[in-house]
Formats: sequence, C-alpha cells, structure tokens
Amino acid sequence: MDFRDKDSEFLKEFQKRFEKKVKENEISVVEYWRERLDKLISMRPDGIASLQLEMRKLSDMMENRVKILKRD
Repeated sequence: MDFRDKDSEFLKEFQKRFEKKVKENEISVVEYWRERLDKLISMRPDGIASLQLEMRKLSDMMENRVKILKRD
C-alpha cells in the first residue's frame, strides 16, 4: 500500500465522519425547532393576536440564531 492509497483511505474515512457529524447536527437543530413549534401548537391562545405574538417570538429566535451562526 503506498501513500496515495493511505491518503485516499484517510480522506474517505474523514469525509464519512464529517458527513455523519453534519447529519447529527442537522437532526439536533430540527428536533429543537420542532419542539418549539410543538409548544406553540399546544398553547391555547386567547385569540389570533396572542398566537401571532408567539409566532413572532419564534421567528425572532430563529433569526437571531441564523445571525449568530453567520458570525462564526
């Protein structure tokens, strides 16, 4: 086995681990936001205005998170 084969094998393994980590992170993010939406769904708002307010809060949280991620 020469260096190219070892490098190729290493790169394949690294890519596999990287893709697994990205997938795990994506699952975690989707689960978090789904949990937040489920809480919103289970609420019994007094009217449309309070529901809209809660939806706006959730949207603002998502916007803030995106800004934080873009900074890094």
